[in-house]
Amino acid sequence: MSVQQYDEIGEAFEGFKALPLARYGEVPSFLAMVGDVRGKSVLDLASGTGFYSRELKRRGAAEVFGVDISGEMVAAARAFEDADPLGVRYEVGDVAELRPQERPFDVALGVQLLNYAPDIAAMERMCHNVRRSLKPGGAFFVLAQTPEYRYDGPSLAKYGFLCEATGEEIETGPRVRITALLDPPISFIGACPRREVYEQALRAAGFSEVTWVPLEVSDAGLRAFGTEFWADLLANPPLVMLRCRA
Repeated sequence: MSVQQYDEIGEAFEGFKALPLARYGEVPSFLAMVGDVRGKSVLDLASGTGFYSRELKRRGAAEVFGVDISGEMVAAARAFEDADPLGVRYEVGDVAELRPQERPFDVALGVQLLNYAPDIAAMERMCHNVRRSLKPGGAFFVLAQTPEYRYDGPSLAKYGFLCEATGEEIETGPRVRITALLDPPISFIGACPRREVYEQALRAAGFSEVTWVPLEVSDAGLRAFGTEFWADLLANPPLVMLRCRA
């Protein structure tokens, strides 16, 4: 996705997290995978409007630093920080060209980050820069499109999103269009890298214990909508997670 795509979204991006897929699937699954961050330093890459940066600071992280390629996204994140100061810092930056950090972090996040690499070399640079920014043994948590997602399966519309293949292919995998069914709807285009592309890029950067973690629906989501509502999502989940160790 181009910087311009995100610059045009700005603060509206925050609305994504209220849609059923994000609220009851992505967010609780990702936070559960990240686990206890009390006293830890967190580097949030592709931090967007700062949703996870703020959440982890509220959960006791000692330091949170968000980096995003979009100036508008960073401006929105700083506006949230000004309105409710938590002590989160933000900076505009490209993870493929990430500057060396003053001191390494305990945890790094990459939510919808690596799938925007235009080619395998760029993904490997991203992974190398993340690895360099972490303490030995530090954790990197990734959220991305599911490589095996079946685009001809039941629509995700009732969960608040559409996920469509554009018919184009780049070196890392097929290009996809994600539409958040807000008012008005917001669409953006990225890629859906193959599983081995992620694994090879992470391992080439020196990460170990590369583990795929499935998306789950929270108890709150099951109570709110019932089990049957989520059957299509769980049979063909559009999102998947990864955790690995520096």
